[in-house]
Amino acid sequence: MPSLSLPNLIRLPVFGGLALLLLLIRPSPVRAQSPPEADIFLVDLTLKSQPVQVGKPVNITQRKGYDNQPSFTPDSKGILYTSMRQDGQTDIYRYDLSQKSTTPLTRTVESEYSPIVTPDKEYFSVIRVEKDKTQRLWKFPISGTGEPTLVLPTVKPVGYHCWLTPDRLALFILGTPNSLQLAQVSTGDTTRIEGNVGRCILKIPGKNAISFVHKRTATEWDIKQLDLQTRQITALGQTLPGSEDYVWTPDGTLLMCQGALLYQLKPATAQNWTQLADFSATGIKQLTRMAIDTDGKKLALVGQ
Repeated sequence: MPSLSLPNLIRLPVFGGLALLLLLIRPSPVRAQSPPEADIFLVDLTLKSQPVQVGKPVNITQRKGYDNQPSFTPDSKGILYTSMRQDGQTDIYRYDLSQKSTTPLTRTVESEYSPIVTPDKEYFSVIRVEKDKTQRLWKFPISGTGEPTLVLPTVKPVGYHCWLTPDRLALFILGTPNSLQLAQVSTGDTTRIEGNVGRCILKIPGKNAISFVHKRTATEWDIKQLDLQTRQITALGQTLPGSEDYVWTPDGTLLMCQGALLYQLKPATAQNWTQLADFSATGIKQLTRMAIDTDGKKLALVGQ
């Protein structure tokens, strides 16, 4: 998750003829580099067929700018996502699948990223870049009324998160190296599990376990399973080269993108990825973030 902001500009008083001189020699203000433009695409899935059937992608953001990090609401009726509509500042928006309409959920001077509806469905949690650039986990009332609150006041800098229960989370903590940590909301305690991890942390359907990407070397990346009861880590398979974003379908199939291609892998029965779709004809050059609805009927993809 990028932390993006504009540098503060300091205004100095000038007098008489010095004003023009200072104007001429003063360097231009440096602006923070904006992230690459991205849109969110929605495709239909048919899981009963093997391989999985994939529909045509529909662009649901269709605007110039940065729209990223989609996540479905628990009822599968909406998608929350991050959108940059001011220079260097992001807010959270909701796309309604039936109405095909978009509504802003946050309008703050801080930047919010990675929205996820909390297990109690009363809030959505975000990674918030605060005024001093601190990155911590916050939550906003999903009703739109009430103030946001800190979830883990002492845990920072947080990059990404995955809810396990109303009181427990898995976190991607920024550092050297980045690490996977488990956290308890009620106590604020954290436990480090693994270093050199990727940003995608997900619950595995039908198991008391999560999956994460372990970057063993610069080019060798594994998808691994962490048993939340025993804390045992098991390798499930290698990622596609250079790819770290994936989703689980309800039946335990992994979906992952590389370039404009979508692949599947069933860790229980196969070792190799199978290509499902090629979206290059739509103009998509690179697919990254992914999200899937509760029933596995809709897949959201971020395309550049």
